[in-house]
Amino acid sequence: MFESAELGHKISKKIWKKEVPGLREGLLDAQLELFQTKKFPVVILIAGVDCAGKGDTVNLLNEWMDPRHIESHALRDLTDEERERPRMWRYWRVLPPKGKVGVFIGTWYSGPLVENVYGTIKNAELDQQLERIIRFEKMLCDEGALVLKFWLHLSRDEQKKRLKLLENDPKTAWRVTDTDWDHYKRYNKFRKVSERMLRSTSTAESPWTIVEGTDSRYRSLTIGTAILSAIRQRLDTPEPPRHQEPIPPIHPAIDNLLLLQTLDLSKKLKKSDFESELEKYQGRLNLLTRHPEFNKLSVVIGFEGNDAAGKGGSIRRITQALDARQYRVIPVAAPTEVERAQPYLWRFWHYIPRKGRFAIFDRTWYGRVLVERVEGYCEQKDWMRAYGEIDDFEEQMVRNRTVVIKFWLSISSDEQLKRFKEREKIGFKRYKITDDDWRNREKWTEYERAACDMIDRTSTEIAPWTLVEANDKYYARIKVLKTICERIEEALGK
Repeated sequence: MFESAELGHKISKKIWKKEVPGLREGLLDAQLELFQTKKFPVVILIAGVDCAGKGDTVNLLNEWMDPRHIESHALRDLTDEERERPRMWRYWRVLPPKGKVGVFIGTWYSGPLVENVYGTIKNAELDQQLERIIRFEKMLCDEGALVLKFWLHLSRDEQKKRLKLLENDPKTAWRVTDTDWDHYKRYNKFRKVSERMLRSTSTAESPWTIVEGTDSRYRSLTIGTAILSAIRQRLDTPEPPRHQEPIPPIHPAIDNLLLLQTLDLSKKLKKSDFESELEKYQGRLNLLTRHPEFNKLSVVIGFEGNDAAGKGGSIRRITQALDARQYRVIPVAAPTEVERAQPYLWRFWHYIPRKGRFAIFDRTWYGRVLVERVEGYCEQKDWMRAYGEIDDFEEQMVRNRTVVIKFWLSISSDEQLKRFKEREKIGFKRYKITDDDWRNREKWTEYERAACDMIDRTSTEIAPWTLVEANDKYYARIKVLKTICERIEEALGK
């Protein structure tokens, strides 16, 4: 795979002076048009062999392009904050928005590659991590991002020559570390694993471009030209017209199980029993957060359900049992302009809590397969792929020892109508009822089918849905608290 990148390609100084001005002008024009139209974000990965010129390439891109609209990220060792989240969290939080360019010199490939070379992870784990990366990049592309990946290659002899040259110059000796020489000793292993990695992750959506790194002018012109060509092609390609698609019938044997219609909504709990149970489970939850092992966990709780099903009331009973410094409640509404400029899941990744903390979502990342599906805010292909992307998101949290607890609070249509009317009459509850609530009620059947499909497709062994019969608020609140306690106890091995 790397043979063609060891042929000694060179660019003369004369050609360099001739080609660079036009290339820089083209890059700046394309970048300005991208910023003005905000059609898509550009994600550029600069990876490869040590000393192949990755840093110099990133510096040159910042010199050739408008620095106001390009962001460079040299992510190296994990910080304490990053270690407490899933590995991809550090990348999600710095993704470029539409109209901007993000350049990554420390990429999501670095960790798996080094860990496999040094034997920290075996080939099977490497393959699993690479599969997750492939899905991540496909999601970026499906969301409209232009993903460009460059691998800068050097032969073993050339790498040694560069290390020696840097080390022998007092001005640059600091750039060569023991780790660099240790990597050099493992050159053949790095090469073998890199070839395997590049082959498996060079996809139709985001292929790798292997660039010979020996000659700096050849390297720079090759990468700059490839970036300009890719951005220009995307800018000049007309966007396909967006069209509303009717919600297709789902074959009963696959989905459309109508699970919510099987719930017994007549379940009740007496007020006197509720008060004693509330004290019991709030106390139990509080003690669990004081367990010596709890600081090795984090907890994400998501609430979905019919309008007026009691999500807010259930959340308040949870937070009453917690230290205010331990939790954050995230009310999810329509995305802002900033959020719309990012991939759909971006705003939820931001709220993944540190160890020992809770994140409680009032509405969740399932909005894409609920309200966006029913109201036609996204096309069928977008909400259909969202099931897999959401499962991926939750799996990454669980792998990082996050307890993911999902509740669907279900009430009958008659009970909802009763609660809507009560809210209109009570002064301090009027803010809870809006025109959208009444409008959504007219689509009860569509929302019910979407919710049933969602539950069937995303209730996994590691992040199952808990369906809560919520016609009786007392019963619902206790079931929620009891479920949270049981899930945390399970994670603690109690």
